[in-house]
Amino acid sequence: MNASTAPEDPPAEEPEAAPQQDQQQEPFDLLGVGVGPFNLSLAALADAVPGLTTAFYDQRQDFHWHPGLLVDGATLQVPFLADLVTLADPASRWSFLNFLKARDRLFPFYFAERFHVHRAEYDAYCRWVADALPSTHFGRQVDTVRWDAGRGHFEVDHTQLDVHGEAEALGRTYARHLVLGIGTAPYVPEPLRPLAETPTVPVVHSADYLPQRERLLAAEHITVIGSGQSGAEVFLDLLRSRPAGREAITWLARTPAFAPMEYSRLGLEHFTPDYTRYFHGLPEPVRDRLVPQQWQLHKGIDTETITAIHDELYRRTLDGGWPDAVLTPGVAVRTAGRIGTTGIELHLEHADQGTRTRLVTSAVVLATGYRERPLDQLLGPLHPHVLRDAAGRPRIDARHRLELDRRVTGRVYVQNAERHTHGVGAPDLGLAAWRSAVILNDLTGLLTGAEHYPLPARTAFTTFGLDGAAACDVPTRTAALRRG
Repeated sequence: MNASTAPEDPPAEEPEAAPQQDQQQEPFDLLGVGVGPFNLSLAALADAVPGLTTAFYDQRQDFHWHPGLLVDGATLQVPFLADLVTLADPASRWSFLNFLKARDRLFPFYFAERFHVHRAEYDAYCRWVADALPSTHFGRQVDTVRWDAGRGHFEVDHTQLDVHGEAEALGRTYARHLVLGIGTAPYVPEPLRPLAETPTVPVVHSADYLPQRERLLAAEHITVIGSGQSGAEVFLDLLRSRPAGREAITWLARTPAFAPMEYSRLGLEHFTPDYTRYFHGLPEPVRDRLVPQQWQLHKGIDTETITAIHDELYRRTLDGGWPDAVLTPGVAVRTAGRIGTTGIELHLEHADQGTRTRLVTSAVVLATGYRERPLDQLLGPLHPHVLRDAAGRPRIDARHRLELDRRVTGRVYVQNAERHTHGVGAPDLGLAAWRSAVILNDLTGLLTGAEHYPLPARTAFTTFGLDGAAACDVPTRTAALRRG
């Protein structure tokens, strides 16, 4: 491993210019593909590991976290302690509290007594880290990955992009190990896909809500589809922006209710490493059955937003009458199409009643969530080496490594592409730092024989499973040493 090039103190505002790492023929110890919150967490924690050489590439020009959903007043659904580093290294200089200190905002934050910070503030914090880390490189699109068995490292071909996203130059980087953090993509249900792909039709995913907000507000009638947090925030924002008595908004959802997110103390223990380990150890059919049943753990709405929606609706009844707003759960969109030049027709079916009807609307916001981006296209030549489960999905072990055949000795870690093996906590920001520490411990254990981040042997009061293994079976040498 080569010496780290990290600066002693991160600048508060301006990032350092990214070096042209392609010129370095010595392979990086770890190359990351994608710079979202999860790989950014890994980059921040890796920055403190002496001698570890890393680089992280992203095709975007800079870091942005769900810019289309930074609605005024919207907050994270996890506490500020679930930043990029704190739950693995509270003393890290890349913590949210250090971000506040660098911005002279510690005292205002202290007196605000906010446990859940604004989304826009989290986005600004992540950009502060991404701009300052020497290992993050934007405007680099990774095209394909190959394993060079003779040299024992990966070859990563990439394209340097200009500010307009056009190709400027081709490059090749070498790395002993990889981590894939390519994130998720907005999901558009099949019946609405043709309309959403037509630019002149006002059918937009909630990921693009803010850029399309004025266009949507000008519509005669708006329909929001999706009962999660994003759908609730979009519905509330539209409701507050429409005149009383002329709201003309319909909110539909497939779920049986506009339900609150499970936020009880013991319920939240489903987002602990203990539960992740328990889930990973279950048989594949059981895991596949559990994930859809746990929708309220990650697809519900926080009670503050539900309360705000009800308060706003109630306020509009004070002068008599009811707001022109329809909220209907348990409904699926069967088909959709255009009516004339301005209308959109949705054919609906109610799950419990079995009844069908049609709804004519002027605009649709799809708060229909995200799906993991497939890894196969990126991995390309590695595809034959990836071991798969009965459903054809990549097998991922307890340390977040793709299971590869023995011909590939380099390790490929994944972030937020393992819900089928690690459960509902895979996309949760609260587990970002822990997962990054597990990956780094596995890597440093391989390279130096020592783990950099001690991890707790137990993280939940709940013991998941009768064998009790989840309470102590931490996939690190640290835990093994603690158990003797």
